[in-house]
Amino acid sequence: MTIFDKLESEVRSYSRGWPVVFDRAQGSWIYDEDGRAYLDFFAGAGALNYGHNNPVLKQALIDYISRDGVTHALDMFTVAKRDFLEALDQKILKPRDLDYKVVFPGPGGANAVEAALKLARKVTGKESVINFTNAFHGMTLGALSVTGNSMKRGGAGIPLVHATPMPYDKYFDGAYPDFLYFERLLEDSGSGLNEPAAVIVESLQGEGGINAARLEWLRGLSELCRRHDILLILDDVQMGCGRTGPFFSFEEAGIKPDIVCLSKSIGGYGLPLAITLIRPDLDVWEPGEHNGTFRGINPAFVTAAEALRTYWNDDALEKSTKAKGERVGAAFTEIAESYPDAGLVAKGRGLARGLEFASGELAGQVCAAAFERGLLMETSGPDGEVMKVLPPLTLTDDELTKGLDIIGEAVRAVLAK
Repeated sequence: MTIFDKLESEVRSYSRGWPVVFDRAQGSWIYDEDGRAYLDFFAGAGALNYGHNNPVLKQALIDYISRDGVTHALDMFTVAKRDFLEALDQKILKPRDLDYKVVFPGPGGANAVEAALKLARKVTGKESVINFTNAFHGMTLGALSVTGNSMKRGGAGIPLVHATPMPYDKYFDGAYPDFLYFERLLEDSGSGLNEPAAVIVESLQGEGGINAARLEWLRGLSELCRRHDILLILDDVQMGCGRTGPFFSFEEAGIKPDIVCLSKSIGGYGLPLAITLIRPDLDVWEPGEHNGTFRGINPAFVTAAEALRTYWNDDALEKSTKAKGERVGAAFTEIAESYPDAGLVAKGRGLARGLEFASGELAGQVCAAAFERGLLMETSGPDGEVMKVLPPLTLTDDELTKGLDIIGEAVRAVLAK
C-alpha cells in the first residue's frame, strides 16, 4: 500500500473504506490480490449493471481489439459508432416511441450533464436552471451548481450560480401540495425567481440518499414544465440502463423528457461512455461548439451495442430486476421492523435500494461490518446516513441471498452493540 500513500492524492475515497488491493473480477465478484472474494453490491457506483467482465461483452471487445478496430476517433464516423447508434435506435428508442438525437459529449456523466445545461441555455437564451434538494449531477462546475450536497459544492472554491433549488418529492413529508412553492414563484412577478431555461431532475436520487420520486410527482413535474415552457432534463446517469427495471427510470411515469443524460452502464462493460439525448428541434449546435477529445471511445461503442442487443431484446432483464428488487425491499423492510427503536427506513426501487439509519456513523459501521464479511456496499445521503446497494442486475438468486444474509448479519453486529 506504500505507493498509494506516497503518490495518490488525499482526494481518494472508496479505497479508504475498502483498504485492500483488488486484482480481478468476474460477474458479481471482485477479488483482492490475495485471492479473497468480495460480493460486489456497489458495481462501480452503477457502472457495471451487467457485472464485471461480462463474457458476452468481453468477447465482443476482444474480437474488436484483435482485428485492430479503431480505438480513438473523436467524432469521426466509424463502424463501431454506427453499430451502437443502430442498436440504440432499434432496441431502445423505437420500441419506446422516443424521438431523440444523440450528443456524444465526453466520457463521463458530468459531461452529459454539462452538455444538457449548455444546450438548454443556448436554446432558450435563459441562464437559470432549477434543481432539487439532495440532487447529485456531477463534480464539474456546471454540474456541481445543480448539485445539493454542501460538501461537494464546497470543493468548487468559487460561488456556484445560475441555479435555484426546489424541494424534491416528499421533502416536506406531504405537508404541502406538490410544487406549491415552485409554481407560486413561477407565477408571482414579485418572487425574484429568474425565468428558468430548464429543470434538471433524477427520478431516483442515488447519491442523495436513494430517494425515489413518486410516478405522479414526475408526471406533475413534466406537466408543470410544459405549462411554463421550461425544458425538462432527466439525469439518468446512475439509474438508467435498467437499474430500476425499465431501461429508463422514468418510463413507468409515462413522461418524455426533452433531454436525457446517460453514462455509467451505457458502455456495458464499465468502459467510459456518455450520451445526451435531445429532442431533434433542440439540436441547434454549431459544428464543434461542444466537443471533447474522448467523445468517441470505440471499444465502448462495441460493448454498449452488444449489451443492448443481448439484454434489451425482450423484457427478461426488466422483470428479473423488478423481482430481485422486491426481494431486497422486503428484506430491508423486515430488518427495519426488527429494530423498531432504531428508526430504520427501507427505500428505493428496482435494484437501487437503501436502508436509512439514524446517523451516517451507524450506516458507515454497517458497511464496514459487511466489508469484513466479504460484501462491498457504500453509503449515500447528505450525511452518509443511507446504506446503499447497487448490485449488478445480472446477479444470481443465490448471490442475492448471500448478500442479504451478510447485510442482515452486519446490521445485527452494529445495532446489537
